[in-house]
Amino acid sequence: MRLRLTPRDTSFFDLLAASADHLVTGANLLSELLGADRAGRKAIAKKLVETEHAADDATHSIMRRLNQTFVTPFDRDDIYGLASALDDCMDYMEEAGDLIVLYKLDELPPRVSDQIQVLQRCAELTAAAMPHLRSMGDLTEYWVEVNSLENQADKIHRKLLAQLFDEITDPILLMKLKEVVETLELAADAFETVANMVETIALKES
Repeated sequence: MRLRLTPRDTSFFDLLAASADHLVTGANLLSELLGADRAGRKAIAKKLVETEHAADDATHSIMRRLNQTFVTPFDRDDIYGLASALDDCMDYMEEAGDLIVLYKLDELPPRVSDQIQVLQRCAELTAAAMPHLRSMGDLTEYWVEVNSLENQADKIHRKLLAQLFDEITDPILLMKLKEVVETLELAADAFETVANMVETIALKES
């Protein structure tokens, strides 16, 4: 670890951890939404939107702190990039939930649940990893597992697309389901981006 002779604003660690905690809530709500009936989904989707707004507020807090702080705990651009990447994860999950409700999708293929389970695990790992940015220790297993999960998500995604094209004869329904599946895949990609950023930051700070 490099020797620092100037004081650092360590509130960024708490802010990044708070941002990641919203991802756990969002992924769990998404799972809950999937298991609900159409009437129940609207209420859950509203909670998901509220969580997305809370995540946005957390991101804005980080950006404001960046503008007010001269010496940051690690590279300013890395903090900005990490905060933005965390926000992307939440945005895609909220979008997927919104699409399920807007498109009035009664049933989704079982593998959609598999996609969401991957997102739940990614969210848990990300939330657990953020506090370790203080020491830059015990992070290797985090980014290795998230990268493995993203590979798993890719396989689920490909099988889902093949299933949709094989089984869905209604072209409008096919388009709706495909958009939901693609958005969930983007969420998995976003979690991998966060993990890759954490790896880069840890290597730079070591």
